[in-house]
Amino acid sequence: MFPFIDNGAPRGPLPGSQCRHVGSPGPTNTHLSILHRSALSQVINIHNDDFFVAVPATLAGHKPPEQLNWVHKQRMGNLIKVLTRDIDNNGGNFFLDFENAQPSSSEKVVWENVNQVLTESQVILEELQGYTGAGEEIRQAIQSPNEEGVQERAWSAVLPLVTKLKTFYEFSHKLECSLPCLLDVLTSPDAPPTQQLEHKQALARQFALILHFTLRFDELKMTIPAIQNDFSYYRRTISRMRINNMCADADNEVNNELANRMSLFYACATPMLKTLSDATSKFVSDNPDVPIENTTDCLSTMACVCKVMLETPEYRSRFTSDETVLFCLRVMVGVIILYDHVHPAGAFVKTSTIDMKGCIRVLREQPASSVEGLLNALRYTTKHLNDDTTPKQIRNMLQPN
Repeated sequence: MFPFIDNGAPRGPLPGSQCRHVGSPGPTNTHLSILHRSALSQVINIHNDDFFVAVPATLAGHKPPEQLNWVHKQRMGNLIKVLTRDIDNNGGNFFLDFENAQPSSSEKVVWENVNQVLTESQVILEELQGYTGAGEEIRQAIQSPNEEGVQERAWSAVLPLVTKLKTFYEFSHKLECSLPCLLDVLTSPDAPPTQQLEHKQALARQFALILHFTLRFDELKMTIPAIQNDFSYYRRTISRMRINNMCADADNEVNNELANRMSLFYACATPMLKTLSDATSKFVSDNPDVPIENTTDCLSTMACVCKVMLETPEYRSRFTSDETVLFCLRVMVGVIILYDHVHPAGAFVKTSTIDMKGCIRVLREQPASSVEGLLNALRYTTKHLNDDTTPKQIRNMLQPN
């Protein structure tokens, strides 16, 4: 449940407590001291941006004990972000606005650069959704290998499709370059991961949008076998054309080296997710001065926040569409997979900072048709699920029905 919050004049101290102003005392002006959920006092009063916390008299006047947590003070419209649960479990104590978060001045430069990529991602998804393939033309060309007109029709049908596939592949590199820009900010040691995500909600939203695109692209790709069939036919035809010295124009589109890389990309069941996992691992290895915990804590915090938002009616009711629910589910699964690839012990081990049982339970509570792809992503694209350290209960929870 939420603490009671109002915007009226500050109330007097409640019985058995003393009222302490924390707008200026404490570590910084931008932090608010609240009690651990087990010792939460009765009210937080807000008035003219000054925060007052009613604390038990036994604690008033003392330095904040371990039970006290410092929660970053952020105002996102009328959103109430303080949730008195999971404060001591790496997140879950604020609402992450995936629908409306706007960049602050400090986020603007990174946000604008990443936004260009995200704008293109919408076009990529539309192109992929409309991908029909050249199956019929290829079938006729295989059946009539000596009919030049049939061969030309097949080639004319395949060539623009290969151009699209090349665009998809090249976009994966843009995604690969954008991710480190976001991680560099979100894993900064300046503040704990919960505060980084809350303070930089616009960039956290962009990170979530990248994860959403990634899982959506791979979901669609797995339903379009024509992609690999078209590209295989293209490569076979190119090989014949080279023998006859007829491939100059084709090589200008996709040369042999690029074709080899594209083949490896599309041979992967989840090519975009692999790109993102590799990029995250590379970010960790390329930044040895940044503790790996900064990255894994950021990922686990996002997973926890998504889980809490999905299973808490007060939060879930704020979503303006059912699509936001699916968006949160994809983001939750995406950060789990990245965490599993980056953390040495993975996401499934008992000591993991991600509540895997809770996350899987949230997935299982959704309509099967909307989450089967996400459950398959956890089953087949994670790194440590089949390790001996994975609890049997978690493996059983991920067994197909």
